[in-house]
Amino acid sequence: PAPTAAPPEFLLNAPGTWNLPMRTALASLPRSVWLLGLVSFFNDTAGELIYPILPLYLASVLMAGPRVLGLIEGIAEATGSLLKLASGIGADRMRRSKPWIVAGYAVAGLSRPLLALAASWPVVLVLRFADRIGKGLRSAPRDALLGASVPAHQRGLAYGLHRACDNAGSVVGPLLAAALLARQTPLDQIFWWASVGSVLAVLLTLLIKEEPAPPRPSAPRPDWRPGALPPAFRRYLVVLGVFTLGNASNMFLLLKAKDAGMADYQIPLLWAVVSLVAAVFAAPLSALSDRVGRRRLISLGWAVYALFYLLLGLAGEGWMMWALFGFYGLFMAATEGAEKALVADLLPREQLGTGFGWFHLVSGLSLLPASLLFGSLWEAWSPLAAFGSSAALALLALVLLRRWVGLPAQDGR
Repeated sequence: PAPTAAPPEFLLNAPGTWNLPMRTALASLPRSVWLLGLVSFFNDTAGELIYPILPLYLASVLMAGPRVLGLIEGIAEATGSLLKLASGIGADRMRRSKPWIVAGYAVAGLSRPLLALAASWPVVLVLRFADRIGKGLRSAPRDALLGASVPAHQRGLAYGLHRACDNAGSVVGPLLAAALLARQTPLDQIFWWASVGSVLAVLLTLLIKEEPAPPRPSAPRPDWRPGALPPAFRRYLVVLGVFTLGNASNMFLLLKAKDAGMADYQIPLLWAVVSLVAAVFAAPLSALSDRVGRRRLISLGWAVYALFYLLLGLAGEGWMMWALFGFYGLFMAATEGAEKALVADLLPREQLGTGFGWFHLVSGLSLLPASLLFGSLWEAWSPLAAFGSSAALALLALVLLRRWVGLPAQDGR
């Protein structure tokens, strides 16, 4: 069971400052947290090697537009999210997360290199579908394992470290993609390079040692139905759905940068800027949520998101993209770890897998209408109409989070 001792006072000078107390706190995290961070680093290096060039591949090779891009990403994410709920329930009932984690990373690793063989956008849809199946199998059990591995006052730090490693891979992957594009490597060959990081990620999952769950008394099996979850958590899911309805695929951001006149080789570098900022600030900002409260930090991040989308919709020059995308990295750093830490705060341990399954399900199912809506507004009206609608939904979600979602007594801010 998680310790109930009062949380230590970590001295965080400024976001991104790695002082001695922060290093000490990081060193105190268990081996499983660090291993999961390394797994995410190598997996995202492989995934982000592909991610920035996929819009280019669809547009220049397969001749697909924004509507098709929204369809592919929306269906892939929504389907993967259904599996996230199933795997979360399965992990709770099996009382083991590791088998789901290993299987998830293996399936995703097998699907990515096969993009090199795609001759039409429906084939890309199938392969992205397979990649999201892998993510669906691993995400909820992995997040549940992270939440169960640390006490409550370290959850922000643990999830922040995991996101920092994940985003570090998102820096390395686009840099490798940019280097390969600069050498005029054919796009289909770049997909084969992604298999290297995928193999390393799967091998590292085999080293994870999962602590046995405490004995369960003669209680009923975990109930996956929403009504069995705490009321505050159900309200949080509704608010998250509102926000995600305005959070279409990040590939639209890259498409906007290309329309602003940026060269193909600069697109991966631009995404590397986002990931670099997120990697540097993720751990300290998420750890800050352990002190100032999850709701306060998430609200700040959603406000940054709304401003970023509005400015990006108005931007028309390529040089503006560098600063704007760096700004977007701050939103990711402030919210990715804190949102998951809040999930763990709102749930008992025996419902962590199921709760994270619902968390990912709501995010993924909202992404399908979000991506279709965004792509349709872009084509029917203008990019500004699409980006402006996303900003408005983010502000609505912020108000609902502050006014409607009840939080644990230790957070309450």
